[in-house]
Amino acid sequence: MKGASGLSVQVQPIAVGAPRRPRSRRRSWAPFLFLAIPVFLLLLFTYVPAVNMFLYSLYKWDGLSKTKEWLGLDNYVQVFTRPELFGVFAVSLYYFVGAFIQLGLALYLATILSFNTRFRNIFKGIIFFPYLLNGVAIAFMFLYVLKPDGVLDSLLNALGLGQPGNQPQWLGNRGIVNFSLAGVSIWRYMGLNFVLFLGAIQSIPSEMLEAGEIDGASRWQQFRHLILPGIRPIIGLSFILAIAGALSAFEIPFIMLQGAAGSATFVIQTVNEAFEFHKFGLASAMAVVLLVIILLVTWTQRRIIPDEAVELV
Repeated sequence: MKGASGLSVQVQPIAVGAPRRPRSRRRSWAPFLFLAIPVFLLLLFTYVPAVNMFLYSLYKWDGLSKTKEWLGLDNYVQVFTRPELFGVFAVSLYYFVGAFIQLGLALYLATILSFNTRFRNIFKGIIFFPYLLNGVAIAFMFLYVLKPDGVLDSLLNALGLGQPGNQPQWLGNRGIVNFSLAGVSIWRYMGLNFVLFLGAIQSIPSEMLEAGEIDGASRWQQFRHLILPGIRPIIGLSFILAIAGALSAFEIPFIMLQGAAGSATFVIQTVNEAFEFHKFGLASAMAVVLLVIILLVTWTQRRIIPDEAVELV
């Protein structure tokens, strides 16, 4: 072949190699490699202990001896027939009612502070701060608040609402002790639901709220027709967390009273059976029953209030 200058130019053919392996095949294993360690840890620390717990519930075992006595379902029969075991679920009703009060307060405060309110950032910090505190520190703090002639009694006396010398035993009277502990739990965990609701409300487009305000919608109408439908999934999640927390209440009543004065919850009774009476088989059966109840309640709640897609128009 001749070029423009009259010189001959020889063109060498370019060798084309074999086609490369598609990258998609090589990368198809990448997600599984990233998931391998988390799935392994999940199996090791969650599902394997859960299976072992169910196996322990079929035996009579003190947690130390190498031999176990086969009981079958006898441990489960004891859980449902002994009033001191299954009857403590009645204590969870106090926390159950307290959880709904907590959700209502958290939703109300989150709605109010989502609008232009003076000092709203300060109020947000005040409401969320208790959730950041250690549960043990909160329990010891409220021991001083609720003890006889403590902070609460002094405050009531200063306001003229107390009865000096005849103050109620907030942590000693079996009739009011669970109300006191449920109130502490409301104060302790309301910040979490408040943040969940506030984040969900702030995710609603501001243009929609502004349009509703321009159309003359009141705050209640904005909440009912715009905010409430938009945060329905978060409300469902909060209900599940509240129910599970009420059934498995442990930290506050155990640290403050160790379950005394009729404040023992089902979890406290389970711990006592395992570590005080050395009945690990019976305690495992109680734990399995609690797990099944929480799963059934959660399934029922999801059936009643399904997690539907929300479209705001």
